[in-house]
Amino acid sequence: MYVDALHNEKELLQQIAQGNETAFRCFFDHYTPLIFTFVERLTRSKADAEEIVQDTFMKIWTSRESLPFIDKPGHYCYVIARNKALDNMRKIARDQRLLDQLWLSFSGEEDNSLENELQSQEYYQLIDQALLRLPRQKQLVFNMSRREGLSHLEISRRLGLSKSRINNILVEVLKYIKSFLEQHSTLIAVSFWISSWDKLL
Repeated sequence: MYVDALHNEKELLQQIAQGNETAFRCFFDHYTPLIFTFVERLTRSKADAEEIVQDTFMKIWTSRESLPFIDKPGHYCYVIARNKALDNMRKIARDQRLLDQLWLSFSGEEDNSLENELQSQEYYQLIDQALLRLPRQKQLVFNMSRREGLSHLEISRRLGLSKSRINNILVEVLKYIKSFLEQHSTLIAVSFWISSWDKLL
């Protein structure tokens, strides 16, 4: 019945608007492969595409009362999916800028002075200490990004996570490391002062 109803989508949309989950499943099964292919081409990420497709149909279901007024259901699905994909890509770009700012905030400008070199060694030791306090997955994502130099897309493909999830993990890790370093910055200064004073004695 519902497969045949696809030839009369107005009727199918009317049933979905009334809360008919079987009709919605028919609609979902028909459009999901098409929307997934479209979104995957935009995001170049299978994991991101899967999330966006789920969000798209969740939006359609929660707004189902408006479906009887939709003239082109396929176009309606594509527009929602496209907007969600663009929102996702904008968020990833914002997160990337935040990641870069966070990284610079405690890596600092390049300086070859002895003082900076010694303090950098202390900082990297503290970064290692901070990482050990984090869950294994967060350690792995950080090391793949900052130490192996992998892109977010490469990491997402290796771990089977969406790029947005990789971004979120890195933001969380860098914020934690920044906070950890700030808490221990006094110790670094004191340690350097003591080592410098010892050399003068």
